[in-house]
Amino acid sequence: MKNILFTALFIFGVFSLNAQNAVSIMDAAKNRVTSDTVSSRSRMVITAKDGSTTERLIDQYSKDGPNGSRTIIVFQNPANVAGTRFLTMDNGQGGTDQWIYLPSLGRVRRIAASESGGNFMGTDFSYDDISSMDRDMTLDTHTLTREEMLNGKPCYVVQSVPKDSSYQYSKTFTWVDKESYLIYKAEMYNRRNEVVKIMEMSNFKDVQGRLSPLQTKISTVSAGTSTTIFMEIMKYDDPIPEGVFTTAYLETGRAR
Repeated sequence: MKNILFTALFIFGVFSLNAQNAVSIMDAAKNRVTSDTVSSRSRMVITAKDGSTTERLIDQYSKDGPNGSRTIIVFQNPANVAGTRFLTMDNGQGGTDQWIYLPSLGRVRRIAASESGGNFMGTDFSYDDISSMDRDMTLDTHTLTREEMLNGKPCYVVQSVPKDSSYQYSKTFTWVDKESYLIYKAEMYNRRNEVVKIMEMSNFKDVQGRLSPLQTKISTVSAGTSTTIFMEIMKYDDPIPEGVFTTAYLETGRAR
């Protein structure tokens, strides 16, 4: 009985250490870059199953706020999406609030929680995917599953399981560089234990002293489609007016 007890305590200790290491790894990866604001212009390439592509030009602005991160995305072209604006804000309770303005409707619409897994503007990103990098760490249970090579670099592979079963993915595996804590890849699974999407970050460049991915690709496995974001301009710590992160800005495109 004594040996069994010691064995149980040892196993519990290993799993506790493992969980703590996993949390530390994910925290280091997600908070690797420190900046008050991020401003960017990027080219979004949507690739259909037959290989045909469509492109969109978007501007994105992010800024820390009292409840967490806030991001607005503005579509500049082509004409059929120009003027579309999307706002996502951490709400201080572990979740996000999201709104979208579609010129064809002429009004701002709040994104319901039931829509969070839906496709964002015909891309392979869901509404949840847009804010996944700012997802609150406490919403998931993290486990260090293994270490393996990726992109010629030794990586941690961390499994993250949502505590809320209503989240669109049942689990996510993330590949984190052991030395730099760069995130190279993430695999998202459904409840049938199938890979639904794969996200890959690449072309890391020094931007104002911060190593940043200038290419992000997300693929929908079953559909055979993908969306790739090519960062053309990226700036850290540029001033962004508070009025940008409001539903009034969504509607007018002007910061008050």
